[in-house]
Amino acid sequence: MGDDTTAQRLRLLQAEFVQPTRSGPGDGRKATQVEAPAPLNIGIVDRMAAAAAEIDDHMRAVEPPAHTPARPRPANPADRYEWWRHGTAHLAPQLQDAREQVIYRQGLEYDLAMGDTSFIRRHPCPGCGCWGLFWREAQQAAVCVNHYCVDDDGLSRTWSLAHLAQQHIARQKSLKISAT
Repeated sequence: MGDDTTAQRLRLLQAEFVQPTRSGPGDGRKATQVEAPAPLNIGIVDRMAAAAAEIDDHMRAVEPPAHTPARPRPANPADRYEWWRHGTAHLAPQLQDAREQVIYRQGLEYDLAMGDTSFIRRHPCPGCGCWGLFWREAQQAAVCVNHYCVDDDGLSRTWSLAHLAQQHIARQKSLKISAT
């Protein structure tokens, strides 16, 4: 697939969102601070570490072919996506699609970490095909607004980021096949 937008999102996340958010002057009242705040936004750092660990786990699970020497893991987390693609280029197409789904899902998670939920509207609903998805924070899922798109309990259908990523990669693959 070769889409490097996930790496770009990670670079933006590293550059702009790792610093803790600063609050405004408030209403003048302030609790006495016992300890200094963390110099980094720990939630963002944890999200980046979890994504890197997921890539590392996938890479450990596959053996590179004997004729292709394994490249060392890059120090910059954003460069790991290309490293992962290179190290798994020998795998079956289904496993490469699964890799691309993880990469795409991680990009969506980076958008959420940056507070951007508009990416959801770029995905059609996997259930009904309408373009009426929005992000529901409480459920950590995309929700369809089509009142005909409901589950067995009559509730709006929800979709995980992993499911949206799987649908997106499948659509891209079918477009690529039909274009040839």
